[in-house]
Amino acid sequence: MIQLPAMLRYFPLFLLIVVLPLACSKEEAPQIPYVYVDYYLYPNSLDYIPIGGSVYYNGGYRGIVIYRFLEDEFKIFERCCPYDPEKANAFVEFEEGGLTVVDSVCMSRFILYDGSPFEGPSGFALHAYHYSYNGEVLHIYN
Repeated sequence: MIQLPAMLRYFPLFLLIVVLPLACSKEEAPQIPYVYVDYYLYPNSLDYIPIGGSVYYNGGYRGIVIYRFLEDEFKIFERCCPYDPEKANAFVEFEEGGLTVVDSVCMSRFILYDGSPFEGPSGFALHAYHYSYNGEVLHIYN
């Protein structure tokens, strides 16, 4: 039987303790300041939003983007760009066609289907809000 030097026997343990934590570090998303959100809208009447349509709504930190994907499915995001939420003008605006938004400060572009970035320096998705919809009332909350 071959005897390994003591140092070599503990080498795999050394790798786990020293190298693994370095490999698992993730870049943290910038923190968008918390603002209480609890709104009720009527997307079929008073606050009309057509299927495939999108609107801005006052509220949240820098505003809210509402995209009506299907009759009973919405995509609701904070307008504040997650790349640099502290910049005063860092918020997204609709692009032509209404399916994407862009931040005019850092030029990051996001898809409204899921809020994911597809161009620009932002590696983080837009902050999504929760909602419930009963066919008449859209409740947006965090």
